[in-house]
Amino acid sequence: MESHQLFSSQSSLHYPSTTVALSDHTWSKYLIFVSFANKPKSKPRGLCSVRAMAGSSQTGSEIKKEKEVKLWGGRFEESVTDIVEKFTESISFDKELYKHDIMGSKAHASMLAHQGLISSSDRDKIIQGLDNIQELIEADKFKWRTDREDVHMNIEAALTDMIGEPAKKLHTARSRNDQVLTDFRLWCRDAIDRIVVCIKYLQVALVSLALKNRELIVPGYTHLQRAQPVLLPHLLLAYVEQLERDAGRLHDCRDRLNFCPLGACALAGTGLPVNRFMTSDALGFTSPMRNSIDAVSDRDFVLEFLSANSITAVHLSRLGEEWVLWASEEFGFITPSDSVSTGSSIMPQKKNPDPMELVRGKSARVIGDLVTLLTLCKGLPLAYNRDLQEDKEPVFDSVKTIIGMLEVSAEFAQNITFNQHRIQKALPAGHLDATTLADYLVKKGLPFRTSHDVVGRAVALCVSKNCQLQDLSLDEMQIINKVFDKDVYEYLGVENSVKKFSSYGSTGSACVADQLDYWVTKLEL
Repeated sequence: MESHQLFSSQSSLHYPSTTVALSDHTWSKYLIFVSFANKPKSKPRGLCSVRAMAGSSQTGSEIKKEKEVKLWGGRFEESVTDIVEKFTESISFDKELYKHDIMGSKAHASMLAHQGLISSSDRDKIIQGLDNIQELIEADKFKWRTDREDVHMNIEAALTDMIGEPAKKLHTARSRNDQVLTDFRLWCRDAIDRIVVCIKYLQVALVSLALKNRELIVPGYTHLQRAQPVLLPHLLLAYVEQLERDAGRLHDCRDRLNFCPLGACALAGTGLPVNRFMTSDALGFTSPMRNSIDAVSDRDFVLEFLSANSITAVHLSRLGEEWVLWASEEFGFITPSDSVSTGSSIMPQKKNPDPMELVRGKSARVIGDLVTLLTLCKGLPLAYNRDLQEDKEPVFDSVKTIIGMLEVSAEFAQNITFNQHRIQKALPAGHLDATTLADYLVKKGLPFRTSHDVVGRAVALCVSKNCQLQDLSLDEMQIINKVFDKDVYEYLGVENSVKKFSSYGSTGSACVADQLDYWVTKLEL
């Protein structure tokens, strides 16, 4: 078959038993197959070329595309295939580390110059070039290339394009293994600082809400059954306390991750005269990591970070669940404003507390990110393994999600009102003052177990009469136990009950006032 026949508008390829009609586009695919099937096994060193065949109804010409040699490609005769390149690249997500990568490289270049491993002139060109690259990135003018694999290679290759030979000296006495860990620790350190600020913002919102409702009594629940009366500020401050521990876990995690891997190189360190303490100080780390293998192989700092985020997410999920319940018609304790509510596409009457439902739901993502990392790290031998490239996306997702959860929870807290009339109307149900009545009997000298039994019988009488404990007459009480006296009514009713709490940390008015004062001072309200 003549070559000009191949590119006629409709051609035929003859097989012994059949004839298949092929369009120009199909012939183009066929030529690609033939071209690769018959290509030489070896390739010239240097830039690796790949033939990219494009169908053309006019010429059928071949378009030649050059692939850049990898910075690690000295011993390789062929470039990786497009499928492998696409599967192994990480630039699509680790470009998030660009600022920290540049920061680490600038510190490393300064150390190399100080140690006489590069000249001061080269250092200055490297630092200026890195500054220019950062400006391009932040102006969205930097071209990220997947064939350069990751954020480190993209920046280093761009630096080489920009300043030439001096850029090739930057990777002296470091590996991508210690480089990425340095970037990642710096990124996590900054992320922790952002999350802690968001935690404080939510704490401020909750304390402000408590201050607006100082005297409001609400039912306290155990097993989702009414238990004892509590002041609303006391309940809100419980979440503030939990958030404070969440922040403390993050601070502890920050302290433990704040050690510098730079200079550990691939796993064994280097024989060049580097000064790891200099780079560690320049980057604000506590000190260099003591063991070079440990420095590049472990991700426990990430696991701890995601664990802290997961606990925070669980706390926020519980807050979300409570407020979703309280916004329901069955409770009716809170009303979210329209600005933090959504409606139904079919039921016009609906007003849904969607933000807190999503807070509850997104906690699953944060927990899932932790599980992903735990599974990833399980069973990996020392030292570095490419599996660990998969550590970043779950961390980025966890941080983005937990910050969103904290921000929307604070926004919701600033846009709800407590329905005092509805709450006060609901308070009598459940005999919330029963435990306070038991305390009264203890003060009268009865053993607590006896008091518990006596009050239980009093509650049973109330149930039979469909009344409250404070509605029982003194005679009715004394039939149950002679210890009851007329001063018993000072302990009955939710208001009296709350006044009787006096232990440190309790829901008593004076105790809650002290708690509020503490948080107003601590949060600098």
